[in-house]
Amino acid sequence: MSTPLYQDALSSSLEMSKWERIPVVIFEQPKVAAARVAQEIAQLIRDRVAEGRDAVLGLATGSTPIFVYHELARMHREEGLSFRNVITFNLDEYFPIGPDHPQSYRRFMREHLFDHIDIDLSRTHIPDGSVPRAEAAKVCEVYEQEIVRAGGIDLQLLGIGRTGHIGFNEPGSARRSTTRLIHLDRVTRLDAIKDFQSEDLVPRTALTMGVKSILQARRIVIMAFGEHKARIVGRTVEGEPTPDIPATYLQDHENCLMVLDEAAAGQLTRIQTPWLVGPLAEMGLSWSEAMLRRAVTWLAQKTGKAILKLTDEDYNSHSLQELLSEYGNAYEINLRIFRQLQNTITGWPGGKPPSDSQIVSQPRTLLSPSAAVYPKRILIFSPHPDDNVLSMGGTLLRLAEHQHQVHIAYQVSGSASVKAEVLERYLDFHQQMKAGSPSDRGGPVLQKKEMKAAIRRAEARAAARVCRVDPARLHFLDLPFYDRAPEGHRKIATEDIDLTIRLLEEIQPHQIYAAGDLADPHGTHRLCLEILSQALQKVNDQPWFTGCENWLYRGTWADWPIHEVDMAVPLSPAEVACKRRAIFQHESQKNQAAFLDGDQREFGQRADDSARGTSRLFDALGLSDYEAIETFHRWTLGHSVQ
Repeated sequence: MSTPLYQDALSSSLEMSKWERIPVVIFEQPKVAAARVAQEIAQLIRDRVAEGRDAVLGLATGSTPIFVYHELARMHREEGLSFRNVITFNLDEYFPIGPDHPQSYRRFMREHLFDHIDIDLSRTHIPDGSVPRAEAAKVCEVYEQEIVRAGGIDLQLLGIGRTGHIGFNEPGSARRSTTRLIHLDRVTRLDAIKDFQSEDLVPRTALTMGVKSILQARRIVIMAFGEHKARIVGRTVEGEPTPDIPATYLQDHENCLMVLDEAAAGQLTRIQTPWLVGPLAEMGLSWSEAMLRRAVTWLAQKTGKAILKLTDEDYNSHSLQELLSEYGNAYEINLRIFRQLQNTITGWPGGKPPSDSQIVSQPRTLLSPSAAVYPKRILIFSPHPDDNVLSMGGTLLRLAEHQHQVHIAYQVSGSASVKAEVLERYLDFHQQMKAGSPSDRGGPVLQKKEMKAAIRRAEARAAARVCRVDPARLHFLDLPFYDRAPEGHRKIATEDIDLTIRLLEEIQPHQIYAAGDLADPHGTHRLCLEILSQALQKVNDQPWFTGCENWLYRGTWADWPIHEVDMAVPLSPAEVACKRRAIFQHESQKNQAAFLDGDQREFGQRADDSARGTSRLFDALGLSDYEAIETFHRWTLGHSVQ
């Protein structure tokens, strides 16, 4: 029997069937999507109660299903949803690991679900990661038998890893694989560093249900949230089935649904290039200015031509005949978009001095009430202490050189990303500089966090000096959410918002820059931007807010697509070199990032390549050729940044 959620997907995806091999439903926000999934699970439980039967659930761990579990716990607490007739089987567990280890999946499930509902813990099953290795095969065999004894899994909840793994079925897993011990892929282990604090502490193996075990479930709901999942979602939903992406095996399941937020759906054809699917009007879309710009820049990159060289034939042969009918001939369309992009380029991101009327201050189409103010009070929010110089270090230098009053607010301490060996090195230095012993290396975790935070602050000050920012204008907010809970469990609190409001009211900026890198797989950027958004909503009635411009930068995790660029700041070779020196001040962060697709380039190299790559793209589109370009997206409060 089809569920309402599944019917939603079918009704919205009939025209997508040529592209999408798994039914997909897209929600604006992860919490809304999770609530709908929780409602389906709750309905299954109630239906089984009415039938006098048990509901057998397959459960996943990780950050993706947390909202589902929290909603189920709320339904139990506030709506009387009982779990006494529920049997659960978790997908996987690290190996070796004890059930009480802080990162064990047994502990995860208790913290997020089991301890908050009335389920019988003897009816919850998680592969035992504490048994001797010689007994692992037997444990896996028994696990399969227990699933069969329970009558099979009614609904299997899944997430998807950046390698396309489901459970811990890494690339290369066979379709007929069953529960087994598996060696973890390096990208999977890199993603787990945030939980274990060091790559050396991340287990190399895990116990996991096999692909065959998963496909035997009567119903599968696979969820993915966040921009960092968009690429693998696109390949899973629209690509050919392949062992290289185990999630593609789900295409063969007759009752599988992919539940996404808008960010994770970003690389689906219906979102990225909807004109390839069919007439926009049939999908509830129109040829708006934003859609026009998206289509023309896509066509130029697809054909390898400059925008002004696109022809009617180019539009016709790439499913854009409708665009010609809407706007006229290719030349008129090309010129329109070329001028839009040209107007985004400015060497004066903070505006021009009133005495120099010949200098274009900002993109002409984006002038704000504060455009004439010079110099400006500028507030740059940096989630981690290095994000600002990585993504907009050249622009930061330019703003400081133009005599604007530049403030930098470091939103979290960044202590979690300082490796133990880095701290050890600093402690050794401290010991040599003093006649006594350093702080106890085996001391409290809090003490270690404070010392790691001190390292990040020192690096941030050094980088700011390179960019000629007055150290007196650096603000270390140390938002409490960051240290209040481990990665993946963090929640925004009133205190986080209040700290941000106090800084905004103190500075009353004319310009705000914030990180729009929502592809950050650790989620810190998303939480920091949400805190800033809520803070701005609370001060939007203050006089200074009316003239304040809000800009989002990227570059650490992903770049702004060319059609979303509202301001482009070209950098000279000298500014690129200065930016690189500023990045190098963050020495503790070398080789720290678990980048998308397992990219092993260092932070500085990625930032350099990003800005140079953007410049090459502008050049290829027929615009000016610069050494590098940093790009920004205008953020209107309350509007989605996806």
